[in-house]
Amino acid sequence: MRYHQLISNLQINEKQPLVSFYWDYQNALLALDKAKLLLEFAYSVGNVINKNVYYNSQKKDQSILKHEIENLGFHYLDVPCSLKNSADNQLIADCLDDINNDQFNLDIVILVSGDGDFIKLVRNLQKLGKKVIILAQRGNVKQKLKELADEFYFIDDLSDFYQSQNHASQIKIESKIDYNQAIDYLIEAIRTAISEGQSTTFSIIDKLMRQRCSNYQGFASILMPNGKKLKNFSQFVNFAVNDGKVQNHGQELFLVDVKCMVV
Repeated sequence: MRYHQLISNLQINEKQPLVSFYWDYQNALLALDKAKLLLEFAYSVGNVINKNVYYNSQKKDQSILKHEIENLGFHYLDVPCSLKNSADNQLIADCLDDINNDQFNLDIVILVSGDGDFIKLVRNLQKLGKKVIILAQRGNVKQKLKELADEFYFIDDLSDFYQSQNHASQIKIESKIDYNQAIDYLIEAIRTAISEGQSTTFSIIDKLMRQRCSNYQGFASILMPNGKKLKNFSQFVNFAVNDGKVQNHGQELFLVDVKCMVV
């Protein structure tokens, strides 16, 4: 399916599928402009509840990752291990955990990698009825992985298409939520996590907020009263804490109501 067809079809759907995004940074070392295009593509596919990037800070060429693209809203997972495929294995484990989590009921997995180590993962996902979209760089993709994908795109072609057609500004789904609404969903997400015995870490609460509000697509979609943009989810939490809406203890969130707090 061509990019413009994919985007057109998705924009007319009232209910978007839930998407989980996994980027193998070792296999696809991309600069800031390409990282932005990956996000444009992901948001055009559906409601993105995961944006995970896997890297190894022990590798010099990967350690600069966070400094280059830290403001794009990715969830960085450092796997500082000298063993081969350690980051790949962590990606696979996390992806399967997310897929088997009935709470999220994911529809689509976007995998940014051309590594043949993910062939078995793709097969397992498809057996579970999940659609798998793979994006990879030219000259760095296993043919079998390419053939297995429900949809496959070369990252460079994606960039060329956006630039030549001048669609980059149109593709991004402009979903916004005002600060007070975001606070309401933040509180609801914390309450849900506590009632279900889940952790209330930032990443879990962010996922729950995405699941419950289609217009919330991460901290960047929050409209602040002063018109300024948030730098990260932590800053949003700080505002909520300062406003007396929630409490933050060791990077876990709790309701202001003492009865609901865990100490």
